[in-house]
Amino acid sequence: MARRSLRTGFSTGSAAAAAAKAALVCLLDGSAPRRVEIPLPSGQRLDIAVSEVVRQGPRQALATVIKDAGDDPDVTHNAAIQALVTLDGTGAPGIALTGGHGVGRVTRPGLPVAVGEPAINPVPRQMIEEALQEAWREGAPSAGPLKVSVEIRVPEGERLAKRTLNPRLGIVGGISILGTTGLVKPFSHEAYTATIDSALAVAWAAGQNEVVLTTGGRSEKRARALRPDLPELCFAQIADFFGHALQGARQQGFKRLGVVCFFGKAIKQAQGLACTHAHRAPLELSRLAGWLGQAGVGEGLCQEVRQANTARHALEILEQAGRLDLVAVVGRRLLQSMALLAGPGPGLWAVIVGYEGQVLFEGQWAEAAS
Repeated sequence: MARRSLRTGFSTGSAAAAAAKAALVCLLDGSAPRRVEIPLPSGQRLDIAVSEVVRQGPRQALATVIKDAGDDPDVTHNAAIQALVTLDGTGAPGIALTGGHGVGRVTRPGLPVAVGEPAINPVPRQMIEEALQEAWREGAPSAGPLKVSVEIRVPEGERLAKRTLNPRLGIVGGISILGTTGLVKPFSHEAYTATIDSALAVAWAAGQNEVVLTTGGRSEKRARALRPDLPELCFAQIADFFGHALQGARQQGFKRLGVVCFFGKAIKQAQGLACTHAHRAPLELSRLAGWLGQAGVGEGLCQEVRQANTARHALEILEQAGRLDLVAVVGRRLLQSMALLAGPGPGLWAVIVGYEGQVLFEGQWAEAAS
């Protein structure tokens, strides 16, 4: 059977731009457009369905677009993104953009939006403006410059934000309106990498010199127990984006970078893979068996590891053989991978934990290189 090609979706920024354009079209010609086209930063165009447009007065309309993340859904998939557009006949020419209910507000430095501003990133702001200007040129070509205010709303934004890292980043009251391309490509996880970048930037802006990278909530909980000396904002969940996070942390200027992960993820990271998602990097226990063989482990134990069902099973085999010390083989390679992906500069350290949270390996790159 042929594999179904994965469907590309669109960002919250695209949804907001489309909603804003639909609302303005309604004000200009009285229609309630079912679809609108918006320009993307690449120069391409995107056709987006409009869920609803409601005229709320002679100079105001509210439009709703349902965010579609395609085959790479995130927490905002199927969320309603709204734009309340008000024509202003007396104000200065231009677009006054604000965030309404469900759109977060920035309270910490280090993000691409200033403290006190709604968490609508620069590219979505530009997309909203371009979509509105396009509608104005087409619908009111002789009416002079556009004077309009736009309030972006996300009715479920406050609830959805609890499932994001926004509270840690100092974004309160809702989600962020994100996107650099306007599109969400399957397994690119553009929103997640943007969150990683924001987490690193916030920690750096707060004066921190060290950051700890973990792959998720469980590994972060363990990492914070291991490093109670560091504040919460020094811990960044990077999911599968190992290379992106390491390079971003080095470019930000951190003096020390740590990685805390479980054994299975460590095997993938030790291979030097920039992205460890299962769709791109299936777990290869034969690689682990080969490393053990190179370390002088007997063929019998290597073969058992090679034939293990999962990383957990492989770890159980090592434990039953009384050879949990061999996790250091993975740990040293993990540190080598970190040095390769991060580049010169920061001090590197790593901790590998078992599935019950026990520390199986801890080391620093200087130790591994000696």
